[in-house]
Amino acid sequence: MADIDTGGGGGKHKGGKVRSKKGSTRVDMTPMVDLGFLLITFFILASTLSKPSSMTLNVPDKTEKVETEPIKASKVMTIFLGKDNQIYYIFGKAANENPELKTVQFGPEIRNAIQENKRKIGEKDFVVVIKPTKESTYKNLVDMLDEMAITKTKRYALVDQMTPDENKLIDPKMK
Repeated sequence: MADIDTGGGGGKHKGGKVRSKKGSTRVDMTPMVDLGFLLITFFILASTLSKPSSMTLNVPDKTEKVETEPIKASKVMTIFLGKDNQIYYIFGKAANENPELKTVQFGPEIRNAIQENKRKIGEKDFVVVIKPTKESTYKNLVDMLDEMAITKTKRYALVDQMTPDENKLIDPKMK
């Protein structure tokens, strides 16, 4: 609170000179300091609660070459991300072997397809190859990575280029 000191000063008593009273102001800073600490506390708590959550993505080191044996096509599910949130997938064959191309949506449809194929092959040998097309969106890719985490698929790869056979396979579906 602000206090005003009204003491001191001269007056007309006992022959003194006439002086004006000096008012000194003293401002109590305690409430202002309390408010400052409350604001600091609020912003620290608010910033720690609003941390963005992210998914870890393990990427191999480019400098280190690891020799691996080729994966059989019968153990691979290839997923193509198309336009308008469409997903196309083939399972068990390469694109040049005239496979059955299936179309599903994000959510339970793709999740069930992944889990069903994983049960057929076994979790240890099952591999998913994710190939986004030029018409797909970044959101589609992130949603597909979320599906990999939801279905607990440990072996998957992101491939940014499609073969000519794969383009021939999905081009009629994309139009």
